[in-house]
Amino acid sequence: MSSVPADFTNVTAVAKANVYFDGKVVSHTILLPDNSKKTLGLIYAGEYHFGTDKAERMEIVAGVCEVKIKGSDSKCIYEAGQYFDVPAKSGFDIAVSSGICEYICSFID
Repeated sequence: MSSVPADFTNVTAVAKANVYFDGKVVSHTILLPDNSKKTLGLIYAGEYHFGTDKAERMEIVAGVCEVKIKGSDSKCIYEAGQYFDVPAKSGFDIAVSSGICEYICSFID
C-alpha cells in the first residue's frame, strides 16, 4: 500500500481538462515546483485502453479498478491506497465496474 497524497501545495493547476472517451475519463494537470507534472482524474464505469509515452505511476485515491498492463497475461485489482506502474512506450487496459475510480497519475522519467 502506498500513502496517497490528500493534497498538493504550491502547484499550478491547468484549467483546461483532459477529456477522454466522451467524458467518461477526465483529468486535470498540475505542475509542481520541481517542474514535474501529475494529472488528477476520474474514471467512470466502463472499459478503456491507454497508451503511454512516458512511464507512469497510477495511484488510486478512491474506488476500484481492474488493470491489465500491456505484455502481461494477468489482470489485477487496485483500490484506494494502491498503485500500479506502467512502462514507457507501453499501455494498459483499465475497467471500472461501478461508481467512479479517482486517481493521481505521475509521469516517471
